Order: sequence, then C-alpha cells, then structure tokens
Amino acid sequence: MAEDPHASEHDLQRALQGQFWIFGGQFAGEAARRRLVPGDELDIPLIRGDGTLQIVEIKRSMALRGPLVKRHRGSWVPSAQIHDAVGQALNYLVNLDEHRLRIRDQFALETRRARALVLIGHPAAQPGVPEGTINEVLRTINTHLGRIEVLTYKELLDSAERSLGAHGMAHGI
Repeated sequence: MAEDPHASEHDLQRALQGQFWIFGGQFAGEAARRRLVPGDELDIPLIRGDGTLQIVEIKRSMALRGPLVKRHRGSWVPSAQIHDAVGQALNYLVNLDEHRLRIRDQFALETRRARALVLIGHPAAQPGVPEGTINEVLRTINTHLGRIEVLTYKELLDSAERSLGAHGMAHGI
C-alpha cells in the first residue's frame, strides 16, 4: 500500500490501524478513542509502554501533492508538505497539553509528555532525489523538533523489517 500511487491517507490509515507493532517495541497498543480534544481527530493514537500518548499523523505516501524535499540556496531542505504536516501535529500536541487534566480524568491517558510521528511520503515518489538525501534532510529536521518525528513510509517499513529480522535471528527464526 505504501508504494501504491493511488492510496489515500484513509487507505494508509486503515492498513496501519491495529498494527501498532510496526511503529516499534515501545508501544503497548492503540488508544480506544481518536477524539480526545474537541475538533481534533487523531489518525492513530498509540500508547507507549509508560502509559503516555504518541500520535501518528498519516499523510500520503506516493501521491503527495508536491516533493518531500527541495533545493534551496544549494542545499536540500524539507518542502512545504513536511512543514504543513509538522504544523498540524504541533497543533494536536498543543491541544492535548491544554486539555491534559480532562483527558487524564476522562480517558485515563497521560498527554503531558505526548509525542507525534508524522508519516509522510516515499522516496520513490521523488525519483530525481537519492533516497539517502531525503533521509538525511529528515534526520536533520528531526534533530530540531523536540516532540515530533518525521519519517517516510519506506523508513518505517525498513525499520520494521530490521526489527523483525533481529527478533527472528535472536529467536532462531
């Protein structure tokens, strides 16, 4: 699905729901509710092992309306697509912070240290730019974002494959 040029955000969200393991071993499951704050509907609300919330903001993979990265003054930088998605995730985190006590009392979820993962794009959707360049731009922006991480679908799937490979080798699979 991540390589399907026709897959919508909704298609990708449906494919990922219930598959919290793909995001890493630090997650114990998904929150039962996606609407914790009036006006916001979280794509995938994950529960970390320590009981805190991490949201996953799903964007298109192959069918983005523009590039992931662009040239600016001789360097590669994140595109407006990434900045808009990060801004959306930031707004969700602000709203979770502002409604923290109500969310804790009503839903027994801790949002004080909530984090967000923005899942966006695929290197194959921008074939004129090497995958390593795209990954480096995202690693650079991630070092400057405190509570938000940006990953491509390929990075997510590659990480899941490595985890399964390491897990399988450790258990003789």
